Amino acid sequence: MRSLRSRTRGNRSTLRLSDRPSFETLVSVACHDLRTPLATVHGFARTLARVELEEPAARYVAMIEQASGQIAELLDELSLVTRISQGRFEPRLADVDALELAGRAAAQLEDGTVQVSGRGAVVRVEPDTTERALRQLARAARRHGGLEAVRMSVDGAELEIAPLAGTASAVVTGAEVRELGAAAAVWLVEAVGGSVRADGETLRIVLPAA
Repeated sequence: MRSLRSRTRGNRSTLRLSDRPSFETLVSVACHDLRTPLATVHGFARTLARVELEEPAARYVAMIEQASGQIAELLDELSLVTRISQGRFEPRLADVDALELAGRAAAQLEDGTVQVSGRGAVVRVEPDTTERALRQLARAARRHGGLEAVRMSVDGAELEIAPLAGTASAVVTGAEVRELGAAAAVWLVEAVGGSVRADGETLRIVLPAA
């Protein structure tokens, strides 16, 4: 059986498998390295979007801008779960109202697809990533439930997303990884001390109180 220990042959060095970077480290480096070319694509797409172009060129530029923005968000999610899995996630916690977070999350989605109501309380989370997590969970609930809209109700530090239909329950709880954003959202909420669980046709998200 061939040894896995480090050996040197001339100027070549063979590393032991245990000395090689972990898969998570490779993913983290890949996320970092992909940001520069992606920023170039997204930046030029935004610049071209401000230029008066004829159709269909204008529509194509808009599609490139939207798609590159989506890729950037996916890289953010992948980087987040990698840092959490490696124990390198150090959230920048701040006090924010739960209702405000829900409202900002809904505002980033298509108009009318998430209806927010209720009364919030001050929670202590990382605001930007938590807002993104709520947005991803609401979007996944609507998309995988085959619905036109979902409700996000806020009661203090607890938020509810309903209804859960079709395969939505498994996706938004992370039981089935069919959307990176939804799976990363569950990891994020739990990493800051909260919880995510399905209760019948309702997704209950509890954020840590300030």
